[in-house]
Amino acid sequence: MAAIKAIAVLATNELNITGHVLFTEDRRKKETIITVHFENVPGGKHGFHIHTLGDLRAGCDSLCAHYNPHNQPHGGRDSEKRHVGDLGNVEPNQNGVVHKVMRDKQIKLRGKYSVVGRSIVLHDGEDDLGTGTNAESKKTGNAGKRIACGIIGYRK
Repeated sequence: MAAIKAIAVLATNELNITGHVLFTEDRRKKETIITVHFENVPGGKHGFHIHTLGDLRAGCDSLCAHYNPHNQPHGGRDSEKRHVGDLGNVEPNQNGVVHKVMRDKQIKLRGKYSVVGRSIVLHDGEDDLGTGTNAESKKTGNAGKRIACGIIGYRK
């Protein structure tokens, strides 16, 4: 069986941020390779998540909460407990470019918990990875408003 590949192209944002996220199934290691490439990203760390819905009719605001099918608290990618959609932070270089490759065992491209048809969201602030002192930390990581987003779909 061939590996599945998916892509999310940034479609909606306020700051002319461009780019995409590639998802590639590594069947041998039973994980997904996530390759992020964004341009025109403001400086600083930005929370980066997979959200539940793939509906852009109201822009990034209509994508609902982080994808959390196992009802876990918010955390970072390396946290023992986390939302499936918690991908931590990305940070651009001095030219506003983010290029990051990560591997994740919770992100699936097939089956009951597939992320295909869901969305990726870039937030304006840093994700505290669930370590904050308020209730919102365990829910969203206090990452702030959504500044760019796109729908995850199958790719060639």
